[in-house]
Amino acid sequence: METIDGIERTDPELQVSEREVLRQFLDYHRATLRMKCAGLTDEQLKQRAVPTSGLALLGLVRHLTEVERGWFVETLAGQPVTPRYYSDADPDGDFDSLDSHPVADVFLGYRAAVDEARAVMAGFTSGDELRRNESERLVNVRWVMMHMLEEYARHNGHADLLREAIDGAVGE
Repeated sequence: METIDGIERTDPELQVSEREVLRQFLDYHRATLRMKCAGLTDEQLKQRAVPTSGLALLGLVRHLTEVERGWFVETLAGQPVTPRYYSDADPDGDFDSLDSHPVADVFLGYRAAVDEARAVMAGFTSGDELRRNESERLVNVRWVMMHMLEEYARHNGHADLLREAIDGAVGE
């Protein structure tokens, strides 16, 4: 286990079930995102630090909050979800409208979304269980978990570049 600024990140175990290794890797990536944001000011979190990109660390947190809620709560739990950071009028609001919510509230919302996702996952016993996504296509729990890992891995790569550009911090 590694701790940075009070954020604990545990390496996934080497010999666990498929479901458990997916859960552990997802929690590892969630902690990585939080670590990339740790110790920065609100202004630094909103900084679009890579000139060729409009991404900011806060935008990544907002986006992944929406993704957690969309896949776990809406798709797997079947509960309606109202977007927090984007709308039909502002479809990229999670990335673009960074002043629409206080930074502290964004991180509270992110933690709540992760907790809710974990609660939803606790209700499944198999990765083979099926649900319908927003396009009414059937997806299984395993696919959602793999998609979430892909989403976090990609965005944590963005977070690496952003953090290094903001204050020079590198590494995991």
